[in-house]
Amino acid sequence: MSKEIPYKIYLEETEMPKQWYNVRADMKNKPAPLLNPATHQPMTIDELSTVFCRELAEQELNTTDPYIDIPQEILDFYKMYRPSPLVRAYCLEKALGTPAKIYYKFEGNNTSGSHKLNSAIAQAYYAKKQGLKGVTTETGAGQWGTALSMACAYLGLDCKVYMVKVSYEQKPFRREVMRTYGADVTPSPSNTTNIGRQILEKFPGTTGSLGCAISEAVEVAVGTEGYRYVLGSVLSQVLLHQSVIGLEAMAACDKYDIKPDMIIGCAGGGSNLGGLISPFMGRKLRGEADYEFIAVEPASCPSLTRGKYAYDFCDTGRVCPLAKMYTLGSGFIPSANHAGGLRYHGMSSVVSQLYDDGLITARSVEQTSVFKAAEQFARVEGILPAPESSHAIKVAIDEALKCKETGEEKTILFGLTGTGYFDMVAYQKYNDGEMSDYIPTDEEIAKSLAQLPVVE
Repeated sequence: MSKEIPYKIYLEETEMPKQWYNVRADMKNKPAPLLNPATHQPMTIDELSTVFCRELAEQELNTTDPYIDIPQEILDFYKMYRPSPLVRAYCLEKALGTPAKIYYKFEGNNTSGSHKLNSAIAQAYYAKKQGLKGVTTETGAGQWGTALSMACAYLGLDCKVYMVKVSYEQKPFRREVMRTYGADVTPSPSNTTNIGRQILEKFPGTTGSLGCAISEAVEVAVGTEGYRYVLGSVLSQVLLHQSVIGLEAMAACDKYDIKPDMIIGCAGGGSNLGGLISPFMGRKLRGEADYEFIAVEPASCPSLTRGKYAYDFCDTGRVCPLAKMYTLGSGFIPSANHAGGLRYHGMSSVVSQLYDDGLITARSVEQTSVFKAAEQFARVEGILPAPESSHAIKVAIDEALKCKETGEEKTILFGLTGTGYFDMVAYQKYNDGEMSDYIPTDEEIAKSLAQLPVVE
């Protein structure tokens, strides 16, 4: 008999995961290896270590170990805000009149306001352990930059952040949180790097992209002694760290005999989605259980639903390794939508492989419908969600309404990656009727994809 389920399910501190889960160990079809952009040969640990911390490079290339121990120092940091709650959305269910049961894993209960802190502290820890002076990074909406700034302040590391220009301008308060934690924040593309100047010359007046910001951050890291580059999404090491989300969610579900039928996450680079679904996906790959997984991306940057599965550069400046992923082309610069964290041209190699194998489905949604869902959620559940998270909310509501039509009592689990209290410009534009939807044309995407590197 099922246990009585509380509104919020909190695990005990002793129930927190002590290891990260590496879904690649259970994947029959492993993600394709990263390639050296010059030789097109698989990247080695030594090669990756010129850009990333060595232990992170080792994690990046590890496809065999299913579990990796979380260092005690990181566990101690996690205890400040973890375990995070698994919440039953009773009020949303009632408002929708659906027989579906809706749960969300809430990752906004920390200063960064998002799930990004799970990997930020890990990457900063390994940088500190290696004896580095500081790190460089990019950030889209600012959640990752905020999280990394906090982690670096905690460990006494310097932090240089290249923030996508449109978000730098739209989200000034998130920028100021980073500066409060001691980070140096630069709008990207900028005139402070060679690659930034090249991009500005080629695309004058551009609002920037995550690909542009990555290029600048990598250039500075490689060219500055005592620094390494860290990334907030896309990489396999990041999905590994974010697996604490899914491990906690799965433990809470098991504790109360909750069996999700579908698991939904927003998808930009893949960190939140991959972190949430990985442990559940492991069960599916091992034949222990079955779930439907849905990745939700913005219609303005539809890498899974309209991209090509191919090797591509991870950055606009074409200095990073080549990754096989669903991509719109490294030169694709999406419209200036308000879900800054989902404006990446590609997708995690892990998520891409799972999608290509038919283990994940994907949907793209327009931002006005996303904000409509966000306000509906906020009015009944009492949390103002981030625009990125609201993509998952939109599809969760859609699925719950389908259950209302059919009478099916499905159990829906989605990831609420963070709060939207620094995204009020976006909410203002939606409320004032000034928000529009932009969907790239087939011609625009084809033009970008025509620039993909030739990899034999």
